[in-house]
Amino acid sequence: MPGWLQELKKARAARRRAPAAPGSLAEWWHFHITDHGLLRLVWTNFDTVAPGVYRSNQPSPERLARQARELGLRTVLSLRGDSDLSFSTTERAACARLGLAYHIFPMSARALVSRDDMIALHDLFRTVERPLLIHCKSGADRTGYAAALYLLMIEGAPVARARRQLHWTYAHVSATKSGILDHVLDVYEAAQAATGIGFMDWVRQDYDAAALTASFAARRRT
Repeated sequence: MPGWLQELKKARAARRRAPAAPGSLAEWWHFHITDHGLLRLVWTNFDTVAPGVYRSNQPSPERLARQARELGLRTVLSLRGDSDLSFSTTERAACARLGLAYHIFPMSARALVSRDDMIALHDLFRTVERPLLIHCKSGADRTGYAAALYLLMIEGAPVARARRQLHWTYAHVSATKSGILDHVLDVYEAAQAATGIGFMDWVRQDYDAAALTASFAARRRT
């Protein structure tokens, strides 16, 4: 590839990653076009996880205002991580304006969080004010996993019920690398069947992100 073309591609990529001024046309464009906000105007991937707990894809400020009014929403939990890009800046400003608590807990669709992070998520779930909205970008993989964890950690739900949060109807595809999230539930389910261990006891005693990643990789090779 010619050097000038490489530099052009780098410049375009840098512009896509560059933060835009709050309320600017560039911020609107990034949120609605680059980050697929226009699609989310008609597809919200919204559902109820448990009483006072909801899941969806990335909400717009307008949707947050409507949910605060109609659901009494009090807390938003983003799994996308902190950023200076539009999805974070618009949500942070909207939550401040609406008086909503805003928490960020970065997760990946293809990599597992550490044991300490699992315990921290449990503590967060126990203490946040409800009604609570959990979301990532599309509301499929990370959101489904966090919703499943909420059911296991807080509701004491059976794995079969938690597993429904990771389903193709939410656009989660377990046959991809995101299947590592399903694998955690599979391994815990086997441990629970063998010993009756509770989920958080299993997390504290047996959860090992590296070992689970290795066993998932081995399973995919077979």
